[in-house]
Amino acid sequence: MASMLGGPADTVAQALLGLMLCRRFEDGVVVRGRIVETEAYAGVEDAASHSFGGRRTARNEAMYGRAGMAYVYFTYGMHWCMNVVCATQGDPQAVLLRAIEPVEGIDRMETNRLANPKAARVLPEAQIGAGPARLCAAFGIDRAWNGSDLLKGGERGERLWLEPGVVPAVVVLGPRIGIDRAGEPWVSKPLRFGDAGSPSLSRRFR
Repeated sequence: MASMLGGPADTVAQALLGLMLCRRFEDGVVVRGRIVETEAYAGVEDAASHSFGGRRTARNEAMYGRAGMAYVYFTYGMHWCMNVVCATQGDPQAVLLRAIEPVEGIDRMETNRLANPKAARVLPEAQIGAGPARLCAAFGIDRAWNGSDLLKGGERGERLWLEPGVVPAVVVLGPRIGIDRAGEPWVSKPLRFGDAGSPSLSRRFR
């Protein structure tokens, strides 16, 4: 898996589809979700990336780390989002996890989501992790997880990791969401990837 994550963001974004994102909570409960939607951010040349133009700050420092690290950031003053760092150390490319399909620990995911007073009171199972903020809320992911090594499985002490899963039968592509300020050609580039058969996509693909 480490070698897979060492590629460019657009390649890794597709390769992550079907993998399992896993977390073990302090009380021993494990949650797992199958990754079904991603977005690629191609580093310093990508006008939609936090590292565009070589920008390097305390906020995005994890993007410059090793492939397989988590880059977690706060956005819109209310949401956490999580990326998987890829490419090589010093080349700040990353893949945003946009949606997961709940597989294990669904009750815990729902409880975490409902802890947010703005969350809907009734949550269809397919929508629990359908969106980058919903995903992080369901898994209880916040800034404390920034820089975590996702390649160290739960048996080795890490409490947030990736596992092999089921590869999608059909992958769909489209433009990324919410990056209008980046301008062309980045707004239109097909750097959003999804499992065409999943009910948990954050939005439909055109």
